[in-house]
Amino acid sequence: MARNGLAQALQHAFLLQQQGRLAEAEKLLRGVLEHDRSNFPALYGLAVLRSRLGDLEEAVRLMRRALNQNPRMAGAHNDLGGMLEALGRHEEAIERYKRALALDPGLAMAHTNLGRALQALGRAEEAVSHHERALALKPDLADAQNNLGVALQALGRPEAAGSHFERAVALEPGFAEAHNNLGNAARALGRHEEAVRHHKRALALRPDYPEAQYNLGKALQALDRHEEAIRHYEAMLALQPEHVDALNNLGNALQALNRHAPAIARYEQALAIRPDHAEALNNLGNALQALNRHEEAIPLHARARRLQPENAWAQLNEGLAHLVSGDFERGLPLYEARLRAEQKPRSFAAPRWHGEEEIAGKTILIHAEQGLGDTLHFARYLPLLAARGARIVLEAQRPLVPLLRGMRSITEIVAQGEALPDFDCHAPLLSLPLAFGTRLDTIPAEVPYLAAPPERIERWRALVEAAPRPRVGVVWAGNPSNTFDRRRSMPLERLVPLLETPGIGFFALQKELRPGDAQRLARLPNVVALSEQLEDFADTAAVVAQLDLVITVCTSMAHLAGGMGRPMWVMPPFSADFRWFRQRTDSPWYPTARLFRQNSFGDWDSTVASATRALGDFSPGG
Repeated sequence: MARNGLAQALQHAFLLQQQGRLAEAEKLLRGVLEHDRSNFPALYGLAVLRSRLGDLEEAVRLMRRALNQNPRMAGAHNDLGGMLEALGRHEEAIERYKRALALDPGLAMAHTNLGRALQALGRAEEAVSHHERALALKPDLADAQNNLGVALQALGRPEAAGSHFERAVALEPGFAEAHNNLGNAARALGRHEEAVRHHKRALALRPDYPEAQYNLGKALQALDRHEEAIRHYEAMLALQPEHVDALNNLGNALQALNRHAPAIARYEQALAIRPDHAEALNNLGNALQALNRHEEAIPLHARARRLQPENAWAQLNEGLAHLVSGDFERGLPLYEARLRAEQKPRSFAAPRWHGEEEIAGKTILIHAEQGLGDTLHFARYLPLLAARGARIVLEAQRPLVPLLRGMRSITEIVAQGEALPDFDCHAPLLSLPLAFGTRLDTIPAEVPYLAAPPERIERWRALVEAAPRPRVGVVWAGNPSNTFDRRRSMPLERLVPLLETPGIGFFALQKELRPGDAQRLARLPNVVALSEQLEDFADTAAVVAQLDLVITVCTSMAHLAGGMGRPMWVMPPFSADFRWFRQRTDSPWYPTARLFRQNSFGDWDSTVASATRALGDFSPGG
């Protein structure tokens, strides 16, 4: 083939390549190389073509051959860097990008490519500087805007990152990756609805985009739209079946819907691929705990904790598994991890009291944590602390203050958010069992330790006494924002068979009614609904003090009635909080409690039926 013919063949090959007719273009380029093995344009063009076809190893070989013919071609060094980067060979890619910039310092694309490779190695600060140099050279370079956003996101600056992703999509509206990244930045800022929109836009542009499917699943899951999240995780896994994080998150979405058996299968699938995936180990343990398989869960949490010593959730979940099994010696030290996992640790100038230090004559701040029921439950430890000679300042949730003010062991009580007085040391309320070395057989169960203010009792006396006896308070649901509310709360209609028991004066003590509850209660003539009339827990306690029995799911009401020493029946979920242990029908914490257990997960009907039968035989004081 004559020189003029080679040139024509090359020109035609490049035209075919632009038209997407890659097989024809490749045939022409290889024909040129049969006549001229050192032809730089043919080697370069064939390298780019093989890269487009996904044959990166051959593309690299061809580009190296091309550069042997023309080592001063900056663009070829830049393209070779891109091929090496796609193969995960980031250090080699960085060297090629640097050689390209040494030959042509104004090559903006090489700057941003160098930044992207540095970012892949965790060198985000260096990456930012190269992306900024690229944009200084070419402000309308959408790739550089997107890559700078990625680096800023890695540095924990989602607001700044989002602005660059927005510029990228403004420059190139069809830039699917930038839309996806914009969704990630919005999600990092807690703007989940916005994130959903951006991820959906990315998928509209590129339906087979696995990362966008995965990220859309995460955004939907953050909105508790778990069914939708499941569909997108499954779509992602159809594209990348061994994506461990997608398998793990799919398990989480299934578990959030109480579909524990399929969740377990997904976690196990993830762990078959990556046995050292600490989050999947921990989540598998949680799913097993939900099915009361705590003995199987404990070694999984322990292994996750060894893999990630900083993983507070693995430590906490292992502790909870021990506690629900009655092993306080192992469980309580691990339970301290809740201070890192569930909340922002409190910081005070005064030292933490751990139980060994002399406390007589000193002022100690005890600060409540977690829910209202937790405060009522562990307030039992305050008299023990006072018996050691301590002056107790209790910081508690505002709705509890009027009730807890009546505890003689408390020197001073302040509501959360109010200014604190001076104190010598402090302790979280839920750390007192550890400080006192509590074991299953040493639980302080002296009741009552809570009492309603007398003037509140008088306020409610006429209303309560107007009802027939026995008078029974009922609670069927807790705070819907609680992570485990799906497990512990039942719909009101499931409780209706009990509420239709004749001859009983029922009082609905539910503070917050779910949609439709008020209408259902209105159709039950022997139920007095008090939700709108109860101002705080002192009011609730005043009503409870005059009832013959309280029947409740696992909510703060159980701890109020139990702490007051009132007869109470608790219907815990199948896998109960460690306050109720496993299988027991009594409670070491509350001598007046009787527990009605579920036979299987979510089996409220048999539990309510058992309680209804027992209520038929109930008599006050019996």
